Amino acid sequence: MTDREAFLAGNRPDDVAFFLHEDAVSNPEALDEYAEPVENGLVLVLPGEEGRSAFQSAAGIDPMALAQAAMDTPSEIDRSLVGGTCPVADEAPEDDHHVRLVFAFAEAQNEEVGGIYAEGDVIHAYAACACGQRYSEKWVVEE
Repeated sequence: MTDREAFLAGNRPDDVAFFLHEDAVSNPEALDEYAEPVENGLVLVLPGEEGRSAFQSAAGIDPMALAQAAMDTPSEIDRSLVGGTCPVADEAPEDDHHVRLVFAFAEAQNEEVGGIYAEGDVIHAYAACACGQRYSEKWVVEE
């Protein structure tokens, strides 16, 4: 099982995961030791604070600023963390609409909060499209 698969299965709740499209990283070779190569980019799964810092260094944006900008715009983010559906693609079809960045973290099941949090661990994912749009999705980890 890869680090990404373990994260998505809820087995790494203290870690963060992020995807960087190949055009979002100036020196992807510098991340080879830590990253899982995927089509069009890299995925990294790192311990919480270290991962947030690495994301900010590689992407040039604070992950919490990305989350803040994306949280009120729901759309689909691939469960693999390497793609998504830009919510403005139909409004601006002439723009490039591929995911440049995805930042994700897990939150443990919390029945007191209710909603999807009562159903199981929840993945929070935040994406930035090449067109500049930010969006988010959260889902319950599949057993």
